[in-house]
Amino acid sequence: MPATLTPPAADPAASVRAGAVPRRRTRLLALPEVRRAAAATALFLLALPLQLAGAPALIWGALYVLSYATGGWEPGWEGLKALKGRTLDVDLLMVVAALGAASIGQVMDGALLIVIFATSGALEALATAPTADSVRGLLDLAPATATRIAADGTEQTLPVDELAVGDTVLVRPGERVGADGRVLDGASEVDQTSITGEPLPALKEPGDEVFAGTLNGTGALRVRVERDASDSVIARIVRMVEEASETKAPTQLFIEKVEQRYSLGMVAATLAVFGVPLAFGEAFSEALLRGMTFMIVASPCAVVLATMPPLLSAIANAGRHGVLVKSAVAMERLGQIDAVALDKTGTLTEGTPRVVDVRPLRERGLDEVELLTFAAAAEHPSEHPLARAVVDAARERGLDLPATEGFTSAPGIGVMAVVGGRTVQVGAPARLLAEAEAEVEVEVEAKCAADAGADAGGDTDGVVAALVRELEESGRSAVLVVVDGTPAGVLGIADRLRPDAAATVAALTVLTGTAPTLLTGDNPRAAARLAAEAGVEDVRAGLLPQEKVGAVRELEGAGRRVMVVGDGVNDAPALAAAHIGVAMGRAGSDLALETADAVIVRDELVAVPATVALSRRARELVVQNLVIAGVFIAGLVVWDLAGTLPLPLGVAGHEGSTVLVGLNGLRLLRDSAWKRAAAEGTGTPAGAAEL
Repeated sequence: MPATLTPPAADPAASVRAGAVPRRRTRLLALPEVRRAAAATALFLLALPLQLAGAPALIWGALYVLSYATGGWEPGWEGLKALKGRTLDVDLLMVVAALGAASIGQVMDGALLIVIFATSGALEALATAPTADSVRGLLDLAPATATRIAADGTEQTLPVDELAVGDTVLVRPGERVGADGRVLDGASEVDQTSITGEPLPALKEPGDEVFAGTLNGTGALRVRVERDASDSVIARIVRMVEEASETKAPTQLFIEKVEQRYSLGMVAATLAVFGVPLAFGEAFSEALLRGMTFMIVASPCAVVLATMPPLLSAIANAGRHGVLVKSAVAMERLGQIDAVALDKTGTLTEGTPRVVDVRPLRERGLDEVELLTFAAAAEHPSEHPLARAVVDAARERGLDLPATEGFTSAPGIGVMAVVGGRTVQVGAPARLLAEAEAEVEVEVEAKCAADAGADAGGDTDGVVAALVRELEESGRSAVLVVVDGTPAGVLGIADRLRPDAAATVAALTVLTGTAPTLLTGDNPRAAARLAAEAGVEDVRAGLLPQEKVGAVRELEGAGRRVMVVGDGVNDAPALAAAHIGVAMGRAGSDLALETADAVIVRDELVAVPATVALSRRARELVVQNLVIAGVFIAGLVVWDLAGTLPLPLGVAGHEGSTVLVGLNGLRLLRDSAWKRAAAEGTGTPAGAAEL
């Protein structure tokens, strides 16, 4: 009875296996900056109407004091610690200005300054939270529990965090490995896509290393734990990303250096603004008020905040759309590139095997449909990626498969089954040819026709060997199909070009002004064929890792800022040498993921030009913010020196400019910002998406 091919049932872990980071969302009040700002604002809003209504000063004064404490204690304490390290922090200046305003009776104005300053800090925290969520989501790739085997053989299920080095864990078929370790007993094929990016499962036998989060196949494994959960490959990736995300962009570092000198000069100028009028007979309270107002309006808060919110917002937005940019430095550098170098396998290609050639031996009486039907029917019970590739090819052609009997599978060799009464073997050509040749020799001896049989077998072997060689030279993996002990044909399986590869190449060409370069270790013929499909003209094939680095340095020596996009261990040196390195998340090896400055988690290649366009938009907003901050500071300082600037207006103007540049940077958090960047990255007219 024929077996109709149907799509596999939905797998809830499929998105994780595909490299997608599980979606997490930090609760608003989980952020301490938000809690402090909310508390300070609530207390201020309670005190203000009581003050205006003429309530006893003890009541509203106590509320103002609590507002000062909740909103200003933490930044004030951090400022004092920075001062101990001989660094003058703007946070401390703001707290001092607020206390100074309170000391001359302007309690409400000082509280307003604290509230607005705390709100600015909360907005910055909100900009970074989505990126932290995406990074922590990587931990969900590893299971929460594991089965530990005690010395007496009993089994215990416990959290993976409680596993210790030297423990033995049992990994059942279909489970994820709970810890990095080494196989003690058992054999199975393990899907390591989430760690190494290899599209084909790796055979694991005693002595082989396995990684936490990888998916076990059909066999059971006993694994000795060799690393703590905190030191697993996945944990190290997360830790590396979190550490890198704390870095500052070069513009921010420059501003911080200027900020120190500026702040010292501002303190000296504040003392002069206070002391000179006082020396000429101005009232103490008026001179102090003028000095406090000057210190507030001249403070570089808005300038400091001009840089990070746009870059952090761009990082958060990219993270929501499957791109982990590890730092503000990386986000800034993405917008500076003017040359791109692409890897081939797993980057321009899908990293998933597909049947691209069906070569029957016509003299055996089978056509392409019959050969593929036999192969797919035999492979149908198997879960091996090559088997799925064969079955998927049959599904795409709408073939009905005969029933199979006596299915067996041998790791590294292939499968065998009885299909429609005929014995079918599908697997590695070298192994199956050796078996077929042995069977021919036995049959020849039985019939006493050694010469004729040997010639026939030799001729068949020669034809098959030629087909296998032809397919392998063109970059395909050859799979031999044997029917009733006789080779019937060869299937060519290869990695296909990503559907968005050509569009990505075209978009990067527009963004950088030059076409990308293909750097690959594959043979020149296969590389040239794929490059032609993708639209790449500059092809450099057969490269060793150090030669890829040499190609990148050659481009940079010509004054180019190069972005390298890759996925494998052999790409890691080039990723490190480039101005910016981008790794493909699903196919990326752990070394590539650690080395790269950004990771395309969902493996959507078209996200690369979109992220570049988003980075350039962030740089534009940084310039806008610096102009806004400079105009506000200059205007308020001139007003205070040339006239009499009321403290409330000074506070409102200064902190208003700080909030304004913060909100301007947070515009990049909106989904429309990504849509616009994606439109620019694909050459769509800018009007097609709103910001």
